[in-house]
Amino acid sequence: MTPLAAQIDLTGGESVYCINTFQVAKARELYEGTGGSSQRIRAAIDSLESSLTRNERAAVAMLLLQRLRDRA
Repeated sequence: MTPLAAQIDLTGGESVYCINTFQVAKARELYEGTGGSSQRIRAAIDSLESSLTRNERAAVAMLLLQRLRDRA
């Protein structure tokens, strides 16, 4: 297991990946909804959280953000 100090910090800072609280709120609304997207998102998150470490999940989050940006 990776030491806590070496884990990826997701809180932003000077990075171009700073977390936008409005976007997080909208994402949470979609996650907590009742539609098919909400169910798929919850299932994906549950699967990732049960099979990956915190640091691995942080890496996935960063790569998803980068891929979204690169394919926009």
